[in-house]
Amino acid sequence: MFASAMKSARKIAEALKRERDVHIVTHIDADGISAGAIAKKSLEREGIENTIQFVKQLDDSTIEKIRNMGKVTWFTDLGSGVISKLDGIDYIIADHHMPDIEGGKRMLNWRHFNPHVYGIDGGKAISGAGLAYLIAISINKKNKDMADLAMVGASGDLQDAASCKFEGWNRNIIEIGKEEGILDVVRDLRMFGRHTRPLYKLLQYADDPFFPGLTGRESACLSFLRRIGIDKEERKWIELEYEEKKKVVSELVKLLITKGFGNSFSSRLVGEVCELKREKIGTELRDVKEYATLLNSTARYGYAEVGMRICMGDRDEYFKKATELLKNHRRNIVSGIQFVKKEGVQEYGMLQYFNAGNHIRDTVVGIIAGIILHSREGKNDAPIIGFANKEGGEIKASARTTAPLVNRGVDLSKAMQKVADRLGGTGGGHEMAAGATIPRGTEDEFLKMLDKEIRNQLT
Repeated sequence: MFASAMKSARKIAEALKRERDVHIVTHIDADGISAGAIAKKSLEREGIENTIQFVKQLDDSTIEKIRNMGKVTWFTDLGSGVISKLDGIDYIIADHHMPDIEGGKRMLNWRHFNPHVYGIDGGKAISGAGLAYLIAISINKKNKDMADLAMVGASGDLQDAASCKFEGWNRNIIEIGKEEGILDVVRDLRMFGRHTRPLYKLLQYADDPFFPGLTGRESACLSFLRRIGIDKEERKWIELEYEEKKKVVSELVKLLITKGFGNSFSSRLVGEVCELKREKIGTELRDVKEYATLLNSTARYGYAEVGMRICMGDRDEYFKKATELLKNHRRNIVSGIQFVKKEGVQEYGMLQYFNAGNHIRDTVVGIIAGIILHSREGKNDAPIIGFANKEGGEIKASARTTAPLVNRGVDLSKAMQKVADRLGGTGGGHEMAAGATIPRGTEDEFLKMLDKEIRNQLT
């Protein structure tokens, strides 16, 4: 299937190379920014004029404005879900989300580059950035040097979450990146912050897996490290000696088993991590997880262009701005978690949920839902829904679930899309993480219908 996909990528590449001016439209998250940067850089290298637009979603108003521009439009990390509405636009789509079921023949058009068309799961096998990358290397082989951005996009969409490693077409990109000396994959601790967080903070904010008695408790993490003989807790994970790392992992596994968490949890502690060899060790850009978080911290606060400039190579002004935004992002995440802990998580049938109203930004409510799912406040055997108010008066619903539930048949993308459509909204995403925009006041009906969909998926 990969060979067939590359044939399509080459056809799209030839079409793009004939253009003089291309408008890029991409999503405002780590995958979207990475994808947009890959598209932009590949066009610039060919001397093709281009503009870029970052959007939360492709609603009717946004689509109409794009249509009125009259330009060839390259959609990255979105477009498939509204392909039936794109008549009148000369488009290229590089998107890994589930296509619009109303798309009909448009889904099989050569201009629509989507893994689902080939029977490949876009939630795990490749990201929007990965698809943009396959087109980019078909435009010019020198674009192989952007394999790092493709994997940042994959990490941003948690494509290694289910099996603790990257799968599918991502493996092809990794091999190219390794051959080019751009990246490497190693077996190591999978936790976020290996390069930048003090060891005790690494444990304090751990959520996959969650460590009972440690996660969320700074003093307990410090005591744990001292008890097992790890001194200088301010050190980063990458600064530990091999035997020290081995000791920490061993004790954490022992803790999980002692507390009744089985192998499915302890086995998630160590896995495949992707490192970017051109970036400095100890920075937010060396590990794809941290790079993706840095990009999210720009996009979700209206500064997507800052993230894109970093992807394009800036390590001065824009990188400094991004690190400032990252600090603000972390404060907002902590504030949001504290709000949910105070208000509590409610249960509704097979679901659990919280309604943040205006207390949490709609652009980060999904991140907080994911953290809560793996914390003491949440249940790891039920999908979680986070509601937040949007500026336009609508409600953002973000859903997260676990790999075991996905393996049992849960597909949040299909469920969210189906329920949102019935309520006059829009929805979609991936099996483990999906979102929807619904009319305000329909939250209860949404939960009722979604609970029914999830139950049907599990039977």
